[in-house]
Amino acid sequence: MLWKSLSCGTAKILSMKYRTEKDSLGNVEVPEDAYYGAQTQRALDLYKISGSTLPLTFFRAYVLIKRAAASANMSTQRLDSKKGQAVLKSCDEILKGKLTENFVVDAFQAGAGTSTNMNINEVIANRATEILGGKKGDYVVHPNDDVNMAQSTNDTFHTAIHLSAVSAVDGLLKAASRLQKALEKKEKELNRVVKSGRTHLMDAVPITLGQEFSGYAAALGKDIKRLDSARDSLLEINIGGTAVGTGLNAEPKYMKNVLKEINKLTKEKFRQPDNFFEATQNMGAVVETSSALRSLALDLVKISSDMRLMAMLEEIELPAVQPGSSIMPGKVNPSVAEMVGMVGYQVLGNDAAIAHACAASQLELNVMMPVAAKNLLESATILTNSCTAFDDNCISGIKANEEIIKQNLEKNASVVTALTPFIGYEKAAEAVRISRETRKPVRTVLLEMRILSGKELDNILNFAEMTRPGVQRKNE
Repeated sequence: MLWKSLSCGTAKILSMKYRTEKDSLGNVEVPEDAYYGAQTQRALDLYKISGSTLPLTFFRAYVLIKRAAASANMSTQRLDSKKGQAVLKSCDEILKGKLTENFVVDAFQAGAGTSTNMNINEVIANRATEILGGKKGDYVVHPNDDVNMAQSTNDTFHTAIHLSAVSAVDGLLKAASRLQKALEKKEKELNRVVKSGRTHLMDAVPITLGQEFSGYAAALGKDIKRLDSARDSLLEINIGGTAVGTGLNAEPKYMKNVLKEINKLTKEKFRQPDNFFEATQNMGAVVETSSALRSLALDLVKISSDMRLMAMLEEIELPAVQPGSSIMPGKVNPSVAEMVGMVGYQVLGNDAAIAHACAASQLELNVMMPVAAKNLLESATILTNSCTAFDDNCISGIKANEEIIKQNLEKNASVVTALTPFIGYEKAAEAVRISRETRKPVRTVLLEMRILSGKELDNILNFAEMTRPGVQRKNE
């Protein structure tokens, strides 16, 4: 059957011809036109798992690190300048979008991301070899000795997570801030619309629609602060720590210069950790960032759920963005709000995966870095896109159905809460009970009970005043 014939393996570069490369385990056949080499091919053959790689943004961050490392190694004169310049040119080509189809290792791979690191080393080395007049596989520039000089997967992969996550968080901060502003704008627009508040999904005391939106905007404001804090944690990178944090094979001048080069290329203020061993063993900044993403996701789920509930009650009208049913003509659903909920649930699942991955650190290294990277970057990406879509296609176009809101408010027996300072809890509760049994408005019941006059009720049961905290009303 057709669906069974479709491969779910990681995409390969198709080639009818092969070249033979050699690594420490022996010979490997590699597609002739591929810029990757033997270790990448082994990973392709071993890890046909998800059919997806880590995001391109992650690979770009990694290549940037390789470029910075080459510059730093030339500054210590360990890397021959001719080779180093070829590495820089190779990296620059990749950063401009070339050769990226050669980054093919599945996201689920060998621990710590060694396969991804070698994939990148081989692509850079083969292209640098070509630049110097050699052929792919000749390795005039060697993937380990030259491109990976003074580095380990354990510090470069870790650093690449931080670099790519900072970029992803920056995009999310912009989208979340824009959504917050849209909510604040809607708050001002709807602040005069008094409606029934609801607790336990039941009628409660009055609130303005604008006040509800102010709560949504304030929640996003707190999420933005959490993201800012997490972003600062990500600025600490363990580049130079190499395999276990000791910095073996990395000169002190290299460790200083590679950080300087990274900051020059990114225009950021990345910094070395206070303790390289802790930074290599753990992924605290990833946990903190995922936690901030989870908090944002939870708030977006809540907000989108409220949009759906209020639309169901017909108190608000959401923009009609697409037909809602394949069988029911004219049906329109809260489609965008539903999408936001789905994104939120995916982020919660990603956060759980990240938490377990980060808990898997053992002795000097956490080998689960690839799955943490995959889920962290996916969460940031889908949250960014959902915030933008939520703003563009839902929040900005919300309208209040004031007539229905007014009708619902007038039937709300919970407004009697405002009377308890004047008639006491027991009498107020009795009025609510009678209202429910007789289906009469609570105001009518109170008049029939002859507890208060019509004028007194009008003064106390002023719905707009009930929404103003601290306003004192007197029984006149």
